Parts: sequence; C-alpha cells; structure tokens
Amino acid sequence: MSLIVEYVKPNPSISFFVESFWMLHNDSGEDMNVVIVPDGRIDLFFSRSATEPFHISLMGLSTQPEQPVIAAGTLIFAVSFNLPATEYIFHRTVEADNAAFLPIDFWGFSADDLTDFNQFCKKTAQKIQELLPAEIDNRKQQLFELLYASNGAITVKELAQKVFWSSRQMNRYFNQQYGISLKAYSDILRFRASFKHISEGKLFPEQNFADQSHFIKAVKKLSGVSPSALHRNKNGRFVQFSTLRSR
Repeated sequence: MSLIVEYVKPNPSISFFVESFWMLHNDSGEDMNVVIVPDGRIDLFFSRSATEPFHISLMGLSTQPEQPVIAAGTLIFAVSFNLPATEYIFHRTVEADNAAFLPIDFWGFSADDLTDFNQFCKKTAQKIQELLPAEIDNRKQQLFELLYASNGAITVKELAQKVFWSSRQMNRYFNQQYGISLKAYSDILRFRASFKHISEGKLFPEQNFADQSHFIKAVKKLSGVSPSALHRNKNGRFVQFSTLRSR
C-alpha cells in the first residue's frame, strides 16, 4: 500500500469543534481496497481523483466498518469534526453512516485549494473561527468535554449526575441530532481509544471494558474482525491502523 497521509492538530481556539485536519493521497497508480472503522467523528471532505472532478461532501458519524475503494490518484484534504460541530458550525443534523454532497463552492473552496495542504489548514481554520458560536449550551459543552476527556469511559448515569441533564433527555438529544444513542457513541469512543494499544499488540482491554470477552465483542462489532486481526492488519487495509505512526 502506498498511501501518503498527514495530520495536523487544530489551534486550541477551535479544538472543541475540530479534532484534526488531514490529507490522504493514493499515489500508487492502483486502486486500493481499504477498511475504515468508526472513530466517533464526522468528516468534511474536499476530494478529487483521476476519474472524479473536485467535490465536497460531509460524512456523518460511522457506526459500522466501511470498505471503500480509494481510486488511483485520489487526493483528499479533510477536516474531522467533533459532534458538536453539526449543531453549532453546520447548523444541521448529519445522518449517521451517510454522506451529503455540498455545493461545489462551499465555504469559498475550489479545486485550487487542493494544491497546498498547509494553506488549506489555515484557510479552513480561519473559516471555522468565523463560524464559532457566540455561546454554547452549558450542558452540552460539559457533556462533550466529559465524553472526550474520558474517551467514553463514563456511564450515562454519571454524565447525568455531573451535567444535571436526565439520561432520557440526553439520549433523546443524541438520537435526534446524531442518529445514535449516547451509550452507543461512548462505545465508539472507547473503541477508538484502543487503536493505539491494539496496534502495539496489547490485545486486552485498557479502556474500561468489563472483561476480555466484552472487549473482543465490541471490537468485532465495530471493525468486523478480532483484535488480533486488527493488529496484524494484513496488507495494511485498515487505514487508521496503518497510519497511526504518522500521526
């Protein structure tokens, strides 16, 4: 596999909404079959390939592994957003496991912006800075800060007690805004936090899973394979595991 991948972390001023900027380029000359596993983020893609013209799309939260083909010559500049961005930056719901194509001139971008990744990061960061809300619902801000700080290793009951928001109301908010329950989202965050451990061959739970069997069951549900298969990452098909060392 010959994928060029680069990641840039955002400025702290926008980090509540933005997880990272990243670039992916398939310069191998061949199409690549890969697997993308859920990581708890939504992605804004600016893409082109040898067969597809420049386009912009917004990918909702993934809840199951996907097996896309990355065509030869594909170039993607992207922004991975934390969930609050759907409500406060995009002002819309984003359906889970679905992508929405956006206007070709969204945020004033064009194919010319896929020539310099660093400049792309600066331009998108500036645009997001302009879109920051004047205020954020305090309960929602605390909820997501606790979720991300704990990597999902906090119960819905604990969240309700700390945020002073009932479990029922929080779950209604999650299902309406993100198409997933709060518990299911926490499971994805715990799974994502295990990426580094699995890539290093630590095939046992380190993210507050009840026991080994629950850990294996969660990994299989969200990746389609066992922790040992993820670690082996045959042919580098699990992109997020193949690129961990480049982050």
